[in-house]
Amino acid sequence: MSDDTPAPSPAAPTASASAFAVLRRLAPTVWHYRGRLVAGLLLVLGTKATLVGLPLVLKELIDALDLKPTPLTVPAALLMAYGALRLASSVLQELRNVVFARVMARSSREVALRVFEHLHALSLRFHLDRRTGAVGRDLERGMGSISELLDTVLYMVVPTLVELALIVAILVAGYDLSFAAITLVTLALYMAFTYRMTEWRLRWYREMNEANTEASAGSVDSLLNYETVKYFNNEAFETERFDRRLRTLEDSAVRSLKAASLMGIGQSALIALGLTALLWRATDGVVEGRMSLGDLVLVNAYLLQLAAPMSYLGVVYREGKQMLANLERMFALLDEPVEVVDRPGAPALRVGGGEVRFENVSFRYGEREILAGIDLVIPSGHTVAVVGSTGAGKSTLARLLYRHYDPDGGRVTVDGQDLREVTADSLRLRIGVVPQDTVLFNESLYYNIAYGRPDASREEVLEAARAARIHDFIQTLPQGYDTGVGERGLKLSGGEKQRIAIARTLLKRPAILIFDEATSALDAQTEGEIQRELRQAAQGRTALVIAHRLSTVVDADQIVVLEAGRIAERGDHAELLAAGGRYAALWAMQQRRPPGLAPAAGDDGAPRARHADEHPALTD
Repeated sequence: MSDDTPAPSPAAPTASASAFAVLRRLAPTVWHYRGRLVAGLLLVLGTKATLVGLPLVLKELIDALDLKPTPLTVPAALLMAYGALRLASSVLQELRNVVFARVMARSSREVALRVFEHLHALSLRFHLDRRTGAVGRDLERGMGSISELLDTVLYMVVPTLVELALIVAILVAGYDLSFAAITLVTLALYMAFTYRMTEWRLRWYREMNEANTEASAGSVDSLLNYETVKYFNNEAFETERFDRRLRTLEDSAVRSLKAASLMGIGQSALIALGLTALLWRATDGVVEGRMSLGDLVLVNAYLLQLAAPMSYLGVVYREGKQMLANLERMFALLDEPVEVVDRPGAPALRVGGGEVRFENVSFRYGEREILAGIDLVIPSGHTVAVVGSTGAGKSTLARLLYRHYDPDGGRVTVDGQDLREVTADSLRLRIGVVPQDTVLFNESLYYNIAYGRPDASREEVLEAARAARIHDFIQTLPQGYDTGVGERGLKLSGGEKQRIAIARTLLKRPAILIFDEATSALDAQTEGEIQRELRQAAQGRTALVIAHRLSTVVDADQIVVLEAGRIAERGDHAELLAAGGRYAALWAMQQRRPPGLAPAAGDDGAPRARHADEHPALTD
């Protein structure tokens, strides 16, 4: 971990978005497929028209059968018409699925891709403040809600409203106004009840979402730190901690489900009352001779068809609010401001010699001053080391050069070009970083080295591995370059991970190198070996070395001592020792290692594993 990582600030609250706002954000993506959208809607309307026509055919069939004597040709024709309409409704519905499948899947993909791209565009500050598991869970739920919401709005809400309008129109045209009045009053009561209950239940659903996110983030964090859990024998503690989150999730889920059940009971009661009233009016009409038996069957069929759409509307509203709650959290990620933005028309960085300058640079993180008045030149092809105590601001210099942040004052330049005036991509393309904690992808060794330049040839990847002196070790493994490295590279030793980091940095062919505490976590023997590779890598390149152990920077062309965000001393190793200042004091302190002092982390006095047979994790 870097020595001057800023303290995290409180996470931004989740943005509140109305249904209209969310749909408006989705509209441009969906409208791109308007041809399929219109075709799908026409198919849905055709499906509803056939379903509304079925009770009409059924009425004629019943009335024909009620005649004495019954003509055999009439029922046969009506039966064929009934079967044709039933088949047509099924075919049209399946065709709708075929036409619209691409719209839902592609819309979900495009929005998720935008969010993913935006997350990578956000500054280091955002990622230090957020939990990966929580962000991943918000993205996952949001992706699922996009296709569900589109399917719900376009193929449930609109068709259901059309179906209700058609049925009400038929009841009004063919019978008295009481049928329409009962239908509309029932629908109004149903929607008002659903709205009030859903708004009441939504807070429990949001709480359940929050608890779900916390549980997911906690489990990911615990599993990623598996070794730390083992070192402190804290399996029971982690289990109890996870169970507390699950209990919160359970309580929220139970409250949400109870509220949903109460709402379902109320909705069913209203529908039952409405349907009973309509059936009573139809039965009364048959008894009084105003309606035929076929009319009774038709009204009953429409009642059943009305019951389903009314139930759908209740479910749609309830589930729709849940989907919107999910999308709110995902769109909140899109609303996170990008801290480092290219200026309009910014040119690409042009690197000649690769001279780096920090000119009166200052930087704050919140209220905390990290750097003040930094003037530093790293001449082309030279190596400058920055040392100092923990929290002095060393790693912040590297982050400003890589443009994780922009300085609050002054400027950082490469070959005279202000980094804020060029594109961040072109800058980062020319800088290679070997960090203290190299995190590898859970992929093969080859993939992790080739990540430095994905379009590199296999021979170039192998050459980079040879230059980093990791090729021979890889060749001893049963699967060679296809060997998996495990989560975050945990199957490799610290030295091996650093060699992978060096190899992929060399493959990138950067003009400028940053070594940020690249060997601080290694044992003495491995550190010496890695230092030789780093010196070799830095030959002919401009290099900024961030270090805590002074013995690793004695060969630097210039050493800068930072104290409390300001430059206290500068010079080469001999000059700084002769000056007798802060550097000399740090050197003396680090050279005086009391007898019996525990060695550095990982330094057990024995060489690290160098062959596959000494590395059980890689041979499993």
